[in-house]
Amino acid sequence: MCREEAAALSSLRSQLDELGVPLFAVVKEDVGNEIQNFKPYFKGEIFLDEKRRFYGPRERRMGALGFVRVGVWMNSLRAIRNGFFGNVSGEGFVLGGVFVIGQGQQGILLEHREIEFGDKVDLEHVLWAARRISQELRPYR
Repeated sequence: MCREEAAALSSLRSQLDELGVPLFAVVKEDVGNEIQNFKPYFKGEIFLDEKRRFYGPRERRMGALGFVRVGVWMNSLRAIRNGFFGNVSGEGFVLGGVFVIGQGQQGILLEHREIEFGDKVDLEHVLWAARRISQELRPYR
């Protein structure tokens, strides 16, 4: 997850707290102080998945040719204009995603898999899915 998207999701923290929905990040590595440097952007709990089990049976990657895609450049310019700068430490070709996972039998309520670097989730969709979790937590009247 890029810093820009982490900050955007963190902007929902108070609304998610009201709904009783926690905010977590799963990262694939901690090169140098990467996680420590990520914390100012992400206001939830951060988990390190060194074995990359959360990333699925096959990691989704975008190779070096991804940098010739116009969308990647547009996403990068948007992030820089908004004051977000990445780092070049570690392995940076694995595509990320955002999931809203319900409790019990609810399963995955929202799945956003990054198509190219900088492809962000729609925050309204995140809130919609979080409200579905919250509705399940309330007793029926």
